Amino acid sequence: MYLGLRTDSPVVEMYLYSVDGERIAFAEWRADRGMAKGLLLHIETFLKTHEAEFTLLKGVFVFAGPGSFTGLRIGITVANALSYSLSVPVVGACGDDIWAADCVSRLQRGKNDRVVVPFYGAAPRITQPKK
Repeated sequence: MYLGLRTDSPVVEMYLYSVDGERIAFAEWRADRGMAKGLLLHIETFLKTHEAEFTLLKGVFVFAGPGSFTGLRIGITVANALSYSLSVPVVGACGDDIWAADCVSRLQRGKNDRVVVPFYGAAPRITQPKK
């Protein structure tokens, strides 16, 4: 199975696909400011609900942007950490409505980004230091 995450907004999307590319499950969670604290627990609950577990995952995919700076950082960090800890590939994609299908296709072809990096869609808005 492949686990997918989209965390570019306050509503987290979680996907579960078979290795054949069939979508098994989809869930949303209104995370708001609790994303960092609750994401792993919600993923674990999502997997258990669909009779899956972390050890059954064959790959992880994640939406890489553009979107919320903090949301993307949290989701991509979790995806990269799961990939590393489970020794499975991770891929990321940006942009349009078919990002999940693109990621699943890449995983099926044996692709691995090793580390997904975020695409924020704009230059950082960093304030000037106070004098």
